[in-house]
Amino acid sequence: MSLAIIADIHGNLPALNAVAADLAREGVDEVIVDGDMVGRGPMGTAVVHRIAELGWHCVGGNHEEYLLDFVHRRVPESWWDLEEWACSRWMAAELSADAVAFIEDLPFSARRGDIHIVHGTLDSNREGLGSWTSDAVLNTHLDVCGARVLVCAHTHRAMVRKLGERRVVNVGSVGLPFNGDTRAQYAVFRDGAIELRQVAYDRDALLDAYTTTGFLEHGGVSATLLAEEVRHARPFLVPFLKWCGVQRIEPVSDRVDAFLAWHEPFAPLALLYQKLGLLAQAPETS
Repeated sequence: MSLAIIADIHGNLPALNAVAADLAREGVDEVIVDGDMVGRGPMGTAVVHRIAELGWHCVGGNHEEYLLDFVHRRVPESWWDLEEWACSRWMAAELSADAVAFIEDLPFSARRGDIHIVHGTLDSNREGLGSWTSDAVLNTHLDVCGARVLVCAHTHRAMVRKLGERRVVNVGSVGLPFNGDTRAQYAVFRDGAIELRQVAYDRDALLDAYTTTGFLEHGGVSATLLAEEVRHARPFLVPFLKWCGVQRIEPVSDRVDAFLAWHEPFAPLALLYQKLGLLAQAPETS
């Protein structure tokens, strides 16, 4: 039996459709969506509808939870006015009632034979496993789930880690990869082999949707930085929020130009955190 696992679509319908076409050519037996269908992108409802139409089984991610918190007003009242949260407000409002109902029913994990599937880790869909995670931590997760293969996502960086006869696989991101490769990325499991696949899609169509849907106009600073993530396949939004945080300044659009001058999106993450540490030690910026 062949199994495809895709994740982190993030409201990117053109990327999802490109992957669906690739999967049809591959002829896999089952497809599982490993969380974050929505959030960080303008076409959440369309993505949910497309997945429901395809009949794919889904696991919940952190961004489903985030948007449900906005839909049901489970967030601090101040978040309804701050520019930092304009993007989340817009995406929550964009979700149709049936899309909300669909994501409310998503399970935390799934199991297919000796493959255990979670969005983040066994403990939280807001934690990520990546190249920086120690073998000891990965082995602990494998021991707890009792599977030969643990599949995760969340970090937007594809990975296969071998630990003896066991594997930890991060399937990467369909809609918003962070490994410098702008193509949609996912994994296929077939006859004991694991293939990480990459599929080109129409990024211009996605960026056009940023404008035509009103996402860019009404999504504030977050939507602006998410567009940069689409263009570069590297993180911009979270580094921006951390950059503002260490300087104790508001994360608003007026700060973007200064941040872009400071940011080195293709530098290793370790260097980014080193720069943030040095910035935190500098005098406060008004």
